[in-house]
This record gives sequence, C-alpha cells and structure tokens, in this order.
Amino acid sequence: MTAYQPAAFARFGDVAVRLSVELGRTEMPLREVLMLGEGSTVTLDRLTDELLDVTANGRVIARGEVVAEKGRFALRIVSLVGEDGQDVPPSGEVAAPVPAEPPVPSDDAL
Repeated sequence: MTAYQPAAFARFGDVAVRLSVELGRTEMPLREVLMLGEGSTVTLDRLTDELLDVTANGRVIARGEVVAEKGRFALRIVSLVGEDGQDVPPSGEVAAPVPAEPPVPSDDAL
C-alpha cells in the first residue's frame, strides 16, 4: 500500500468508483448546437498542453495527460489533488522550505 492507501482502507479495495476525465467545456447558443453536424468542430476552453482533471464521483482527485496505450486512449496521472484542491507533492517529496531571510549585520559586527 502507498501513502495514499492506508491499510485501514484495504477492505474497500473492491468498491467500484466511476472515474471521468473532461477534455474541456464551451458555451454556445442553441441555434449553433442545432447546426452541428458531421465534421463540425467545437472549440473547448482548454489548451492542448494543459493537464486534464480526473474526477471520482464529481470531485477532482488528480490531474493527468492523454497518452495512447495498446491502441486506446489512456491517461497518465501527473499529480494528485488534495482535499483543498491543491496538487499534492509526490510521495517521499517534501515541499521546498521557504528560505530564511539572510541575517542583517549589526553595528557591533563592523
């Protein structure tokens, strides 16, 4: 088990959870939607190099990038998302400490 899978949760390992990945969103007038047809292009709000959100039951749990695996789309998880919606540092990695201010020399040191 990893740091994100404590032994206490092992009994829930077989519970199925629906994961979803959203490529992006857009808003358009209904008249334009009705005009969509084969070959139409709909521009989404995400850039091609942005990470995609992975959701479990509607809650973002990770971010990833699209890859191909055995002729199918797949998603490589790049970062996990914590309860606060912020990316969680990879296990074993500690957030970089904030550097301390350099000491100001006192008049006595001169």
